[in-house]
Amino acid sequence: MSKLTWKPGTMIYPVPAVLVSCKDGTKDNIITVAWTGTICTDPAMTYISLRPERYSYDLIKKTKEFVINLTTEDLVYATDFCGVKSGRDVDKFQTLNLTPQKATHVSAPLILESPVNIECKVEDIIPLGSHHMFTAKVLAVHVDEKYMDAKNKFHLEKAKPICYSHGEYYNLKKPLGHFGFSVSKKKRKR
Repeated sequence: MSKLTWKPGTMIYPVPAVLVSCKDGTKDNIITVAWTGTICTDPAMTYISLRPERYSYDLIKKTKEFVINLTTEDLVYATDFCGVKSGRDVDKFQTLNLTPQKATHVSAPLILESPVNIECKVEDIIPLGSHHMFTAKVLAVHVDEKYMDAKNKFHLEKAKPICYSHGEYYNLKKPLGHFGFSVSKKKRKR
């Protein structure tokens, strides 16, 4: 098997495509972010990376707050729109008929239509080059109760989450295994 060598680049795909909501004190905004993820479990911490020229960059830098809203197949149009249109020019909540919902710990709104909303408080802003990384503590997580079962288990797969890879949005179809399946003991038939 032969391999091609490319110049250094970001080839960790797929990635989440999330809607990050923020507020400047009066105006709510939404930006699509693909550079995000978990950075610590205890304390719960996450990050987003933004270009400094993006409208939301200064809003988040000023307030030190944002909400990560997970996206779904139903939100794919909004996800794309919020990544290509600037909040300087358009009210994205109004244009997309999305519902801002009051958060419990931050002033930035949750997006009601999202199945999971993660309230975040910025801890640090790290300039890295084209993007600056906002590291943040997770203050609260909100989940849509319609995806909870009788045993209090959350089923994100029923919300039909999406991801992003090389300029395309993808759905996630079927599970391929559960954590630990490679080492679990086989059940005996009786």
